[in-house]
Amino acid sequence: MTNEYKVDLDMYNGPLDLLLYLIRREEVNVYDIPIARITDQYIQYVEALQTLDMNIVGDFLVMAATLMYIKSYMLLPRTDSKDDEEAVEDPRTSLVKQLLEYKRYKESTFILSARAAEWEKKCIRIHKDFSIETTDKEDEELPLEGISVWDLLQRFSQLMKQTLFDVSAKVTYDDTPIQEYMNEVLERLHLHTSVSFTDLFVGIKERRRIIGFFLALLELVRLNRIKIEQPANYADIQICLHSHAVTC
Repeated sequence: MTNEYKVDLDMYNGPLDLLLYLIRREEVNVYDIPIARITDQYIQYVEALQTLDMNIVGDFLVMAATLMYIKSYMLLPRTDSKDDEEAVEDPRTSLVKQLLEYKRYKESTFILSARAAEWEKKCIRIHKDFSIETTDKEDEELPLEGISVWDLLQRFSQLMKQTLFDVSAKVTYDDTPIQEYMNEVLERLHLHTSVSFTDLFVGIKERRRIIGFFLALLELVRLNRIKIEQPANYADIQICLHSHAVTC
């Protein structure tokens, strides 16, 4: 990858989005977050993000430090004094407020987007030359079915650990354009229509190539060139060309 390439995905929303994803996946109450478990999982995701691009982890590291502080505080022995317990606020309170605020903001965004889409169906947009503009709504849909970008990142993290557990870490500069990796992915999909996430990386042992193909997947998703689905929980992720989504 060139140094100029940056991970820039429309679906990526930052540390609060990742926290909400982990809380939903663990099926726990946002008002009673199991800090120790969530913190450990969160740090694993941050490590995977650092592997991809150091430029995007700043805010995530700040949140990781906050979670570590709360985790340490929660591990401290409790006093039996009721007065002391009432005087000290649960350190999770501030985080819960942020999460709830972010959750409301995100839900409002979805509602407004849905309303905008509905109005676009009713109202035809006209150019200055009075010609009617037509848009293909299908192409505008988010090409991730039943999964999120965090699910992809989790699979990437697992892949790195399974593939490179016995390979010594070595920093190498790779100037292969991301477009080359994208072209390879598209060629595979044109040949086989659908490829599983696992099969795409079979036989690849070099860290730089694993990262290159993963970044290519993210970019192809962003450009609506491919569609990614997960038929059932814990099933392998399937990748196909967006125009062949039904056969994915």
